[in-house]
Amino acid sequence: MTNPAIDIIAIGDAIVDVIATCDDAFIAAHRLPKGGMQLLDIESADRLYAAMGNARETSGGSAANSMAGIAAMGGRAAFIGQIADDQLGDIFRHDMQALGVHFDTPALRRSDGSGYRGPPTGRCLILVTPDAQRTMNTSPGASHLLAPEALDEALIASAAILYLEGYLFGPELPRAAMMRAIDIAHGAGREIAFTLSESVCIAGRREAFTDMIDRGRINLLFANEHEALQLTGASVLSEALAMLADKVPTLVITCGAAGAMAIDRGERIEVPAKNVDQVVDTTGAGDLFAAGFLVARARGASLSKCLETGAIAAAEIISHFGARPEADLKTLVTL
Repeated sequence: MTNPAIDIIAIGDAIVDVIATCDDAFIAAHRLPKGGMQLLDIESADRLYAAMGNARETSGGSAANSMAGIAAMGGRAAFIGQIADDQLGDIFRHDMQALGVHFDTPALRRSDGSGYRGPPTGRCLILVTPDAQRTMNTSPGASHLLAPEALDEALIASAAILYLEGYLFGPELPRAAMMRAIDIAHGAGREIAFTLSESVCIAGRREAFTDMIDRGRINLLFANEHEALQLTGASVLSEALAMLADKVPTLVITCGAAGAMAIDRGERIEVPAKNVDQVVDTTGAGDLFAAGFLVARARGASLSKCLETGAIAAAEIISHFGARPEADLKTLVTL
């Protein structure tokens, strides 16, 4: 096994976040799942976007956010995700490359040169209410057309950790790409990390998730408390932890304001959440926690150090709008 040239490579949704503030009345009027996430078709996303107030646009997507955080902490990050040949695709590519994340997945184009007319680059319409809760409305678009042929196999084999997100695991085409990537990483002797992403992702995918875990395809699993319960069918968290810890070498559970815990081959460590003067927007908290944990893991840090680094990164992200770091994370974490 050669020494890794990259710390973490991720495969996930290539999404542009469109973030605006609103009141609870707007959430109720549009029947949105406050604090949660729903999938929208292109037409529904157009209607909601038209009703939103002033918004800011930045490249997003769960795993892409994590890679941006890793780059901000000085880690070597790469990302594979499908964009379209359109304005939002250009925004996504520019943002990722400007942040220092290796991203060169070709955009989808029509072969006849007449202009791309397929699904647009994915977008997530995020409404933030005064209590800092974020309600996400995602239209995946082109991101769900990621095919195995789009993978850079040499790049995947060169990374210490392959990181996969549950959001992209549903559709058949990107799922096939992820499973191919797992084969490549395993063949190169690398670690595979997986995040369940969101409870809505588990419905309809529980059997596929469970099969992947049962077959030992995952070395490191990220979940929050509710996701762990939903995946296992357990009634209490302790039961869910026991079921999952027997199947994955490293299990990481985030518990919101209560902090996080990790179980690694029988060793269990818990850390509290870092204090924040004011919670402004919880968008990306889990993504940046994973970023901190993963980059510390890739550098050979202890389990407690990985958890602490994740907690620091998560605290920074919830102190402002958006899911990309604004403070200099290199001054906040030591690797």
